[in-house]
Amino acid sequence: MKRNTYYMDEVITTEKVDVRYFKRLLARIVPYKKLFLLAFLLLACSSLLALLPPFLIRSVVNNVIPMEEGQARTRALVLYVVALGVLGVLTAVLPYFHQRIMGTLGHTIIAEVRREIFLKLQQLPFDYYDNRPAGKISIRVTDYVNELADFFTDYLLTLIVNVLKIVAATVFMLCISPVLTAVIYAAAIPLTVCVYFIKRAVRRLFRHHRAKNSNRNAFIVESIMGEKVIKSNNRSDFNRTVYRDLQEDSARTWMKIVRRNELNAPVSELCWNAGILGIYAVALALIGGGATAMAGTVIAFTLYTSICSEPLLQFTAILQQLSQVSANLERIYETVDAPVTIHDPEHAVVLSDVRGQVDFNDVTFGYEPGVNVLEHFDLHVSPGEKIALVGPTGAGKTTVISLLTRFYDVNEGSVMVDGHDVRSVTLHSLRKEIGVLMQEPFIFKGSILDNIRYGTPEATDEECIAAAKTIYCDRVAARFPDGYHAVLGERGEGLSAGEKQLLSFARIVLKNPRIVILDEATSAIDSETELLIQAALDRILAGKTSFIVAHRLSTIRKADRILFIADKGIAEAGSHEELMRRKGRYYALNQRK
Repeated sequence: MKRNTYYMDEVITTEKVDVRYFKRLLARIVPYKKLFLLAFLLLACSSLLALLPPFLIRSVVNNVIPMEEGQARTRALVLYVVALGVLGVLTAVLPYFHQRIMGTLGHTIIAEVRREIFLKLQQLPFDYYDNRPAGKISIRVTDYVNELADFFTDYLLTLIVNVLKIVAATVFMLCISPVLTAVIYAAAIPLTVCVYFIKRAVRRLFRHHRAKNSNRNAFIVESIMGEKVIKSNNRSDFNRTVYRDLQEDSARTWMKIVRRNELNAPVSELCWNAGILGIYAVALALIGGGATAMAGTVIAFTLYTSICSEPLLQFTAILQQLSQVSANLERIYETVDAPVTIHDPEHAVVLSDVRGQVDFNDVTFGYEPGVNVLEHFDLHVSPGEKIALVGPTGAGKTTVISLLTRFYDVNEGSVMVDGHDVRSVTLHSLRKEIGVLMQEPFIFKGSILDNIRYGTPEATDEECIAAAKTIYCDRVAARFPDGYHAVLGERGEGLSAGEKQLLSFARIVLKNPRIVILDEATSAIDSETELLIQAALDRILAGKTSFIVAHRLSTIRKADRILFIADKGIAEAGSHEELMRRKGRYYALNQRK
């Protein structure tokens, strides 16, 4: 997939409402079918009962009012009034219970959808995230799913019941007057056609509006994450300009939708007014022809016109909602259906008793098709050997360790640990034996202890503190009144870059893996602290296989082997002394430092 950014619209694969997505979504109702059926019956009863008052009013006007005054007329009027009152209460109460049931059901199903997306995001490979801004992913879990809740709660049953209401109203009207029914439908047909074409245009616009909103959200998330860099480089004004442009793009598309939707009201009014005028005209013609008792019939048909207009107009809102839901589902299921390329194969082996031998055998890899970072890369690392990786930016140093941890899979060749292809062992057992310390460690909201034991959740407080002291992380805890129990802010707010690194070091010490990867791990630590950590690392890395990526060449001089990564492979290899004597690329690199 082509890499997507906040200024690139996501591709719209189809302009039509994809029924397949709705089938998958509605299949989630099956476990709750009894509850759904109860909600349907409540709403159906309420809607059908609402059709009775016009019929009763017709009878009152045509049959009861013309009666001579007396007890019979009074009893009939009282009976009709009571009946209308009961109907009014029922049509008010039944929807309340329907809303409660559908609200609970809708949000239960949506919680399942949101959980499915979240769990899938935990499984997806790194290249999925490489190709999409974080904001465009997060909006799928939040806004898009929230709108599905409205679909279940307000629109799904309404759509079904409206069809039922129109059919039932038609039956009532045909029983009263087939001629006037034909007049009503003569007005309804052009309304339906006009609404269809209006909503067809709106559906296309809404998909574009969804893409514009996604762009805006991606930029907001990016701006929040990079706030310090933005301010330190005086880019706030530029960001405001970018946000304004993105917001205007979204607003322009939304206003087009609004303008299209505004056509619904005048079109509906014209059609229904024509229908009502038609009823009056036909009624007058019939009266002129000698028909009697038409007053109640005209009143009933006027009321039925109003009743039928409501579901027909609701169809327009429902069609718009269906367009929104369809666009959302396309994005949601794009995530749900994304292939999990990094997974445990069938009959995966549990990696145990790891010695730490690592082999790269004729490895070729690229993040994008046709653009290889490594080609025919070979490397043998003995257990306990300390390997340093140096070279220009983008040469493939981090790629080497990403393939070892199986963040990505090789395109060709194999990566082996103790003679096992990393693709043949369980991910859990592989990553349990590999400790990774990145240049920009992530600190979670929680206590210092919680962050230290993040990779070893079963560790005791005492074990966490012992690990922290080993790597001089006790200095971090000492700054806080609550010590190791101090609660850190989001992303380690309140900690320096060096302190975050120390916490990450403590995680690795506690985890005690057989293979350790340090990717620019000391870049944010002051020189004094680095000397202390180097002394601790000598003890920590003793007997362990380690890979060290560092721009500070002073940190890698004691490595058993230094590999200069360039030209899609290993350009030079040897100890510090050997490489300095050769006066090649590594020597030149040292001369520039």
